[in-house]
Amino acid sequence: MSRIASVLLPMPLPEAFDYAEPEGMELAVGDQVAAPLGPRLLRGVVVALREGAGGNRPLKVIESKLDSPPLPPGAIEFVQWAARYSVDAPGQPLAIAIRGARAPKAKPEKIIEVTGVPPGRSTPARLKVLEAAAGQRLSPADLARAAGVSPGVIKGLIDEGVLALRVIEAEARFDAPDLSRKGHELNASQAAAAAALVSMVDEGGFNVALLDGVTGSGKTEVYLEAVAAALARDPEAQVLVMLPEIALTQAVIARFVERFGVMPAEWHSDIAPPMRRKVWDAVATGGCRIVIGARSALFLPFIKLGLIVVDEEHDGSYKQDEGFIYQARDLSVARGKIEGASVILASATPSLESLRNAETGRYRWLKLSSRHGIARLPDITLIDLKETPPETGRWLSPPLVKAMIETLAAGEQTLLFLNRRGYAPLVLCKACGERMTSPDTDSWLVEHRYSNRLVCHLTGFSMPKPDKCPHCGAKDSLTSIGPGVERVEEEARMLFPEARVAVFSSDTVWDAKEARRLVDSMAQGEIDILVATQAAAKGHNFPKLTLVGVVDADLGLRGGDLRASERTYQLLAQATGRAGRRDRPGRALLQTYAPEHAVMQALKAQDRDAFIEAEMAEREIMKLPPFGRLGAIVVSGPDAQALEAFVRLMAQAAPNAEGVEVYGPADAPLALIRGRRRKRFLIRADRSVDLSAYLATWRARIRPPGAIRISIDVDPYSFL
Repeated sequence: MSRIASVLLPMPLPEAFDYAEPEGMELAVGDQVAAPLGPRLLRGVVVALREGAGGNRPLKVIESKLDSPPLPPGAIEFVQWAARYSVDAPGQPLAIAIRGARAPKAKPEKIIEVTGVPPGRSTPARLKVLEAAAGQRLSPADLARAAGVSPGVIKGLIDEGVLALRVIEAEARFDAPDLSRKGHELNASQAAAAAALVSMVDEGGFNVALLDGVTGSGKTEVYLEAVAAALARDPEAQVLVMLPEIALTQAVIARFVERFGVMPAEWHSDIAPPMRRKVWDAVATGGCRIVIGARSALFLPFIKLGLIVVDEEHDGSYKQDEGFIYQARDLSVARGKIEGASVILASATPSLESLRNAETGRYRWLKLSSRHGIARLPDITLIDLKETPPETGRWLSPPLVKAMIETLAAGEQTLLFLNRRGYAPLVLCKACGERMTSPDTDSWLVEHRYSNRLVCHLTGFSMPKPDKCPHCGAKDSLTSIGPGVERVEEEARMLFPEARVAVFSSDTVWDAKEARRLVDSMAQGEIDILVATQAAAKGHNFPKLTLVGVVDADLGLRGGDLRASERTYQLLAQATGRAGRRDRPGRALLQTYAPEHAVMQALKAQDRDAFIEAEMAEREIMKLPPFGRLGAIVVSGPDAQALEAFVRLMAQAAPNAEGVEVYGPADAPLALIRGRRRKRFLIRADRSVDLSAYLATWRARIRPPGAIRISIDVDPYSFL
C-alpha cells in the first residue's frame, strides 16, 4: 500500500479524506470508490493521489473501486470551484454531480434469437414463431404476441435449442445527431446573429455571448445553428442546453429532433432513475452528445463540453435556494471557462447582470429586435383598477371581460395570467380574525379548492379545510381572501359557460408529459381560455392566442426586495409576449392599481431600454448588483434567546474590510419556519472585493452550537 488517495465524499465535510490504496487496485483521479466512514461504506470520488505512508496512524483502506465511469478532470475542478464560490463544503456539489451514478441501471433485456437448429417437429404455431423471429430482437412475451401463440410454444422451441434466450445489458448510448440536416430559413437579423455565434464557436476556447431577442424573434433557431457548429467542429464535442422549466423541455426537444433527427438526452427531476443512470453514464463515456435539462444538468460529467446554452437566462428558476445554494446561470459561465467551452445566454428580457457584462464588453451582445415573419409585438393597455374595478367578489375588470368577449367571438384564445397558485392565498376567520398559517411557520396556508385542502407552499404541509375556526371554534367562519388561478378559473367559467377553460400551474400539471399534453391542446385550439401561472408565461407558441390578461400586475412589486421591479418587468414582458406570435395581431391588458409605476409605463410603451437605464442608474447609486455584490447569511435555531445571543456574537466576529457593509442581524421576513427561528445578515460588497473569501473568513471565525444552523447565499435572489 504505497499510495494515498484523497477521496471526496458527498457529505457536508470540509475537505477530502485520505485513504490507503490497496495493492493492485491501480486507482486514478476521478475513479469512484467505496470508502469506509465510521460503520458505513460511502461512494466517493478520488480527487488526488500521492506516494507515501499514512503518517502517525494507519489509514483506512478503500474497500473497492466501483463499476462506474470516472468523473472527468473538468467536472472535479468545477465541483471544487463551485463549493469555494458558494462558501460550502465540496461534498455538497459532489452529491449533485454523482447523483446519476447512484441511480439503478435498467434491467437487462431478454431477447430471443434463432439458432439455426431445425425443430424436431413442425407445426403451424412453430412455423409462425420462426417467421416472426426472423431478423427480429423480441422478448419472449413480444414474440408470442407477434406470432399469436402461447408462451408454451416459445418455451418448447427454447428447450429444443431452436431458439436461444439472450440477456443484453442496456447500452449507455444515444443516437448520434445527423449534422447534414438543415435548419429553418432565417431572416436577415437571425442570420447575422447565427453567423456571429457560429464564428464564436469555431474560434474555440471560452467565450460568452448574450443572445438578446424580443419574444417571438426566433432565438431557438439561431442558437440551434451554434449547436450544429459545435457538434461539427469536433466529432466528440458535447452540448448542454439548460431550460428553467420542465414544462418547456418537450417543446425544445421537438425542435432538436426536427433539426438533428435524433432524441437528445433529458435531465430533470421527472425522468425515471434507470434513464437517469443511462444519461449519466452516456455523458461520462461520450455516448451522448446533446443534453437538454434543468439547472442540475450543469453538474453532469461531460468529457468534452463544447457549448453551453442557457435559455431564458434571466429566469429565477436557475437559482437553487435549498441544500447547495447556487445560481446556475453564473455557474454555467464558470464551467464554460473551466472546460474551454462557448456559452450562450439567451433571453427576451436579460438579467441586469448579463446586460451589464454585455455593455462593458465582457460578453458579446447579439440583438434580435423584431419578431420572426409577419408577427408583431402585442399592443399593451393598462387598466387602472381604481377607475374601473371589478364587481364585488370578482377579479376581472369590465374592460378585460369586454376584451375576452371580443376574442371569443373572433374564435381566438385568451390567456389569463396570475402568478399565484391555488384558489386563495389567505384563509382567515371572520369571527376572530385568525389567519390560517402552517404549524411552527409564519407562512400562510393557501386554499386549494380542487382538493379542498389548505397547503403551505413553503414547507409542503397540507390539511383538509376545517369547517370551523381552529382558534375560536366559530363554524363556517373561514373565508377566502384574494385570488389564485383556481378562483380566476371559477370566475371565467361563470362568465363564459360555453368556453373551454383550463388551468396551467404546478398544481394541475404534475409532470412533463401532462405539460406537453396541455400545451398541445392549447396550440391546437382546443382551449378557449387558459388561466396560468408563470409556467405558461415563457417559451410557448400558441397560434390562436391574441389576448393576454394580467389579473394582478402589481403582485411582484410587493415585498420590496432588490429585484422586484426587474423581475416584474421580465415576467410581465414574457407573459404579454405570448400574444400575437403568428399572423393574428395580439394585445395585452394589465390590471394595476399603480399605472404610474415605472414598470407599468415601460411595459405600456414597450420601452425596455428606458426601464433598464433607470433601473441601472438606481442600482449604480446604491452600489447594488450589477455594480456591487450581495451576500446573505441566514442563522436559524429552535430557541429564540439562544439564537439572539449567537447572532450578536457572530456580528462581533465579522471581519473588517474596505468596501464591505454588513447589515443585521435582523428577523427574517419569514421569521419562523418548521419551528426554527430565523435571523438574517445582508452583506454588500464592492465589485473589487472577493465576497466568497470574505464570507468564508467570517464563517471560519465562529462555531455555532449544535442546534444552530448557518446558511450562506452568495448573490441572493430571495430575501425571505
